[in-house]
Amino acid sequence: MKKNIMKATLALCTAIGLHAPAVAADAEYTLRFSHFWPAVSGVHKDIFQVWADNVEKDSNGRIKVDIYPSSTLAKPPAQYDAVANRIADVTATVQGYTANRFPLTQIVELPGVAKSAVNGSCVIQSLYDEGLINKEYNKTHPLFLFTHGQGHIHTKDKLVKTPEDLEGLRIRRPTPVVAELLEGLGSKPVGMPAPNSYQSVQRGVIDGVTLPWEGQVSFRLNELTPHHTEVGGLYTLAFVVTMNKDVYRRMPKDLQQVIDKNSGADWANTAAKVYDAIDVKGRKQAEELGHEVYTVEGGIENPEWKPVLTKATEDYLNKLEKKRLPAKTVYSRALELSESCPI
Repeated sequence: MKKNIMKATLALCTAIGLHAPAVAADAEYTLRFSHFWPAVSGVHKDIFQVWADNVEKDSNGRIKVDIYPSSTLAKPPAQYDAVANRIADVTATVQGYTANRFPLTQIVELPGVAKSAVNGSCVIQSLYDEGLINKEYNKTHPLFLFTHGQGHIHTKDKLVKTPEDLEGLRIRRPTPVVAELLEGLGSKPVGMPAPNSYQSVQRGVIDGVTLPWEGQVSFRLNELTPHHTEVGGLYTLAFVVTMNKDVYRRMPKDLQQVIDKNSGADWANTAAKVYDAIDVKGRKQAEELGHEVYTVEGGIENPEWKPVLTKATEDYLNKLEKKRLPAKTVYSRALELSESCPI
């Protein structure tokens, strides 16, 4: 009787075991991925989380990616150094948040270079792949580079139609390159990372921001800035997803290949498409809220805006040339790529 019970119990356990989900093996590598976008943002969910999921899937679970959004591992200006110093293993960040480190890369921020996120991302990834800017990344292992779509001016109390309307306004700027553009236009640029913008507008520290429409959604700025000025081609912003060099080098070749598969032009384009889609959403949200959206005729070619923006571009390039950097060569190639890359 006891033998029959034991046999039945064994059979039942075997049957349960056959239908139980397999227990995943412990990952060989856990990558800490740090960035500053909110966890609820489309950028986090549709770019970085998708990348993490792909890496885990392609490695059969041997690589696990833990994402730390909202600057929980490092403040926005410290993200790149956090990866270089192994505080994080991977980051997505703005090159211009670490001033003077990526001067050739930031040429893509200049007026008229990028027509959209897809276009700008093709330009910047190509500049890297062609070896024109890659020396700027010798402290980390870049995975892919991209840009957001065209940046615009969003203000709290006053609609900007001409450069004169910017006179004296305190406008959040993302990088020194954009600061030079805003200074030339008469505003008072205030440097700060995008996540700090909401509170600064709310408290009256600044009168407005420069952001793409995506940023208006991701950082909820449409709640506070009901006046929007589109100067087509005004600027864009460069981003990089990059990895600690030692972490990458210590991986076995097959896992390096997983990382390599999830790097380069395809991922630059994937990120860009997400940005362009969120840009559409951000503009639509502003329209549905009844906001004023003013589009400058001719964009950066408008005679009221062009002289200042042209001068700012020339000043930036000449400053780099004086440092013996091939700024004009990179700028010329960036414009060529902009014409040949998809929009």
